[in-house]
Amino acid sequence: MNDKQHTIKAPVTVSGIGLHTGVVSNMTFKPAPINHGYKFQRIDLPGKPIVAADVDNVVDLSRGTTIEQNGARVNTVEHTLAALVGLQIDNVLIELDGPEPPIMDGSSIEFVKALHEAGFQEQNALRNFFEIPQGLSYKDDARGVEIAALPLDDYRLTVMVDYNSPVLGSQHASITDLEQFEKEIAPCRTFVFLHELEALFKQNLIKGGDLDNAIVIVDRVVQDDELTHLSELLQKQKVEVKEEGVLNNTELRYRNEPARHKLLDLLGDLALIGQPIKGQILAARPGHAANIAFAKKVKKMIHEATIKNVPTYDPKKKPVMDINQIAATLPHRYPFLLIDKIIHLDETTVMGVKNITMNEPFFQGHFPGNPVLPGVIQIEAMAQTGGILVLNTVEKPEDYWPYFLGIDKCRFKRKVLPGDTIIFRCELLAPVKRGIAKMSGQAFVGGQLVMEAEMSASLVKKDA
Repeated sequence: MNDKQHTIKAPVTVSGIGLHTGVVSNMTFKPAPINHGYKFQRIDLPGKPIVAADVDNVVDLSRGTTIEQNGARVNTVEHTLAALVGLQIDNVLIELDGPEPPIMDGSSIEFVKALHEAGFQEQNALRNFFEIPQGLSYKDDARGVEIAALPLDDYRLTVMVDYNSPVLGSQHASITDLEQFEKEIAPCRTFVFLHELEALFKQNLIKGGDLDNAIVIVDRVVQDDELTHLSELLQKQKVEVKEEGVLNNTELRYRNEPARHKLLDLLGDLALIGQPIKGQILAARPGHAANIAFAKKVKKMIHEATIKNVPTYDPKKKPVMDINQIAATLPHRYPFLLIDKIIHLDETTVMGVKNITMNEPFFQGHFPGNPVLPGVIQIEAMAQTGGILVLNTVEKPEDYWPYFLGIDKCRFKRKVLPGDTIIFRCELLAPVKRGIAKMSGQAFVGGQLVMEAEMSASLVKKDA
């Protein structure tokens, strides 16, 4: 999986009819900046409102996923989003001059081709993965649906479908690497059972449905008068089925194409969580309603993890250690004493504060004209915060040197700028043994994680 965020190099447009609205529209993918995510813009409406691809904006799940925001609605977004996720593109503005993306051939492959034409652009920011921390499940007994997520340092999906159909039977599809998406999943088309067509037309859906953009599964014997009626509904001169199988004898691109398309839908729906995932997703008989319900559970887990882990800072409260007390504990001095306050300290956890100002000496030489706090300074400040914690484990901290031994799993999530206040939190991963400490550390600005790492340090007596 890509570690850095990506967008596209240039705008690219696809055109066609919408599956359910039957409205012809033009959809243009446009490059977008870091941390923009996926957003649709209805340029045909007054004010050109933007609709964020967010699970909280889902308003309808009638045979597709529809989102709405700022008075604008976008129908059937899942195939478009699946293409972006499958190609590991993070930031795109999707302009649309109609209510629904074009259905194209019923799959994501035409979007994939267009995005390749636009080209991919790596961006100078890491992807903000949410790593599933423990098992999470969703179940709908009435529909026989089960979806689960398990921890994994990758993104894999497995789908099982069983429609009690003599034609389809039980089918499985899986993707163990997003690099497989373009070839194995993107070309798989949407499908519908013959007995569902009439009901869908009565619900005012599939106005743009055609045998060129959907597979119609025939799982029973069809009489001539019904075929005539179907040809009228589909506005075709003639439809036929020589045997139980697929209407007009359309050839499947894969033996398990329906299951693969269900995986495509799941991938697109889960994009509405709003950030890339690391985990194993297992789904039995998924559909849009279940996908979105599960996506909401994942987003809730992200929210709870964020609330739990984000430290709070009240500058009006007296700190545990002010700068004079810190200077009496740490041996560092200007310009290398980087912590202004300690606001929490116990046996296993410490929290420190650093206020970033333009007066910091390194800003004059590090990216002049673009005052970005150097990553090495963030690491050193976090290490000094951790040093306070480690020194707190001995009786006479002034008798010890806290030496930084190593760093692992360091990730920078966002830029830190003058005017920001960083809150560092370090926590012991295990009790200090023989003077060696291992800690996890996080840095937050405005409630958002900007950096994280695991560190090790050593306490050495000054007279040793």
